[in-house]
Amino acid sequence: MNKPAQSLFEKIWQSHLIRHFDDGRDLLFIDRHVLQETTSARAFEGLVRKMRPVLHPELSVATQDHIISTEPGRTETTNPQGRELLTLMRANAFANRIRHFGVEDPRQGIVHVIGPELGLALPGAILVCGDSHTSTAGGLGALGIGIGTSEVEHVLATQTLALVKPRTMRIVFSGRLPAGVTAKDMILHAIGKFGIAAGQGHAVEYAGDTIEALPIEARLTICNMSIEIGARLGLIAPDEATIAYVTGREYAPRGDMLERAIAHWRGLVTDAGTNFDKDLAIDSTMIAPQVTWGTTQQDVVGIGERVPDPASFNEATRRELASDAMRYMDLSPGMPLEGLPIDIAFIGSCTNARLSDLEDAAAVARGRKVADGVRAMVVPGSMSVKRAAEAKGLHTIFQEAGFEWRDAGCSMCVSMNEDVVPPGSRCIATSNRNFENRQGPRSRTHLASPAMVAAAAITGKISDVRKVMAS
Repeated sequence: MNKPAQSLFEKIWQSHLIRHFDDGRDLLFIDRHVLQETTSARAFEGLVRKMRPVLHPELSVATQDHIISTEPGRTETTNPQGRELLTLMRANAFANRIRHFGVEDPRQGIVHVIGPELGLALPGAILVCGDSHTSTAGGLGALGIGIGTSEVEHVLATQTLALVKPRTMRIVFSGRLPAGVTAKDMILHAIGKFGIAAGQGHAVEYAGDTIEALPIEARLTICNMSIEIGARLGLIAPDEATIAYVTGREYAPRGDMLERAIAHWRGLVTDAGTNFDKDLAIDSTMIAPQVTWGTTQQDVVGIGERVPDPASFNEATRRELASDAMRYMDLSPGMPLEGLPIDIAFIGSCTNARLSDLEDAAAVARGRKVADGVRAMVVPGSMSVKRAAEAKGLHTIFQEAGFEWRDAGCSMCVSMNEDVVPPGSRCIATSNRNFENRQGPRSRTHLASPAMVAAAAITGKISDVRKVMAS
């Protein structure tokens, strides 16, 4: 009897299923668990209170990223507000024999950057972390699931997780990307087209010839922002590029185990004839460089478009939210974003702080100068990325242009450290969220690709990177 066609997501989920509960949840085995400082302290406290050990310390790692200072030469105490949680995580990791990538470790970095970078995220695996953007791991064909503090404790104690199985969704990108358009533009365009609730309750698979042509780091960017389309997670089927990326990384399989793993990874595809609960499509040839104008990621337009009139939206709630966003962002209907002055340009975050992202930005910054009055920052996603960028001379390009060159961490994306946008200031950022007060009280955030942010830093205003590069 032939098996019914299955999606890649369903195959991975089923292979980790321990049992199905009567309440509708599935109990899954968790392959890898990555801890960060802001959601781990209470989880360890709960274990101590219940006198429960960490069941599989070898399957967990911890990194300092959210509240660590990015000041060059920083220590664990450079950001006084983060000292307690950073110290607690170090102590908890040591007490439970969990590998800890502290500020002094050359592998330290943002959790969703070092996961793929170190081979902690592998095709077909389930990786969890107390942070929503764990979906980044889907770029390697893994299920990356963000979890809450109580779930962090549960995984530490049992190496399992009880979850409601998401529905399936596919977004097919077809066609060749125009010049100057990146993975960040693709995912922002998708969110703008379908809305921030389109993927609610779903696991999204990204497919199509545009996706297949993307390098791995671009795929990580796409999957990182699955949360912003409302999905539980996002993933892309592994291929030969994935295998080449994973092979040789510190925590990846080796020798005979690698050969066996590769044979398995090559079978991780969605079956022909699979039906998705929701199936969407995008013509990639029509995507332009994107910039957000409001306070959600669906408030986005191509650089040549204008801020929409709230009255143009069909739903009353959407009209109201758009009006509120325009007041907060100090914008008006019909105005162009191109030419809007900015105060700060931030290149970093788990979305766009890998080596290829910095290369894109450096190509714009090379031989140019940051505009007067603009603070421009480059924050590598990991110390490994920083070293690789320095080996290519990217730091010199940025510093000669007038950018700050900092150490690895979440930095201005989340404003839990000294990297904060002052009240009323306008920032263009490569991060994934533009909510009110996200980068600091009354901060105004526009999301864009690394090249677009670099172009804005150079011109002092939101600009079309294609025009900047042609000038």
